[in-house]
Amino acid sequence: MKNGLVILAALAGIGCSLPAIAGQDAPRHLQVLIPESAGISPQDRAVRSHTRLRVLDVPDAAASTTSQFNTPSMLRNLYRLPATGGAGAIAVVDSYHYPTALSDFNAFSAHFGLPRETSTVAGASGNRTFQVVYAPGYQPASGGHYIASWNMEAALDIEWAHAMAPNAKIYLVEAASDNTSDLDYAVQVASRLTGVKEVSMSWGGSETSYETWNYDPLFTTPGVVYLASGGDSSDQMEYPAASPYVVSCGGTSVVRSSTGVFEREKGWSDTGCGPSIYEPRPSFQNAVASVVGAQRGVSDLSFDADPNTGVYVFDTTPVWGQTGWWILGGTSVASPSLAGVINLAASSGNGFAASTAAEEARIYGNLGNANAFRDVTLGTDGAYSSRIGYDFITGVGSPLGLVGK
Repeated sequence: MKNGLVILAALAGIGCSLPAIAGQDAPRHLQVLIPESAGISPQDRAVRSHTRLRVLDVPDAAASTTSQFNTPSMLRNLYRLPATGGAGAIAVVDSYHYPTALSDFNAFSAHFGLPRETSTVAGASGNRTFQVVYAPGYQPASGGHYIASWNMEAALDIEWAHAMAPNAKIYLVEAASDNTSDLDYAVQVASRLTGVKEVSMSWGGSETSYETWNYDPLFTTPGVVYLASGGDSSDQMEYPAASPYVVSCGGTSVVRSSTGVFEREKGWSDTGCGPSIYEPRPSFQNAVASVVGAQRGVSDLSFDADPNTGVYVFDTTPVWGQTGWWILGGTSVASPSLAGVINLAASSGNGFAASTAAEEARIYGNLGNANAFRDVTLGTDGAYSSRIGYDFITGVGSPLGLVGK
């Protein structure tokens, strides 16, 4: 371990060759690594935000054939989603500059049969599939192990939003830094981009007493649905996921047999969730007042987030010299993936929501609809437990098909 960063133990020099998942190994629990960008210290409160990323220490991710690690087609099948669809654009907001974003996006897309960006210029405004946008108007800083761990977050975000909504354009909006003020400005830039229907934020920080008037208005652009990772620790209530103007994304663990057959989905044990400290219960949660009480409840909706049942991500920006395929988890997976699911559902006939509040009304209006959501009733994070109906860990459940999103 160097300078406190345990991420370096994973995945050296493995290139872009990834065999088909064969389901040869029984699910196994390996060491979960926490990158520096996900670390939280008391002095960061209301100053810096952090990724909600976890890394599974798989010695050679590209050579793994275990059925517990998820490809786009595996999760589309699990959640009963079509392989094509999507429209408009999804913006993912992350910090710092990701130098290999375009090439990594295209390598991931080529391997999994997804549309690729034909332009060789990542920031070209005419790009149809993928575009990088510098929020401050200049290229943010790059290089170094801390920034590289933010690059890994960005790789996850762009690749899995694309995996769920292949025909939607993906914007990577790069904030000048991980200062909350820089990320908030990047959210404003993302909200104004051409065609954007969803904005995903796989980062967060502590709640503050002034969030209701200082930060909540950032997520009210008409025609845009905002999503954020709920967090990766049960004792940490996250913002912006706590905002009533944001779809808060919880986590699940996908359990399969040794031959790859889906058995069950349970609440992920490290999901950050619970009642907000400062946000009152929004009207769309009145139906679950018996659970959330008088405060806004996090989560709203959930997706695979357990790094032990994590997703493949391709990233060649070196982290301590390590490049290639990774197995990643955390509620960082849930936010961009659910942004893709919502985009896919909207473009397939549901129509794009006029606001996050309208999207939330659609989601909670289908609470208990087995054709819309899988009710996740197993699992605990130590503070809260999954249960029949709404619960803090998984919200209304995980998505099924295109109804109710």
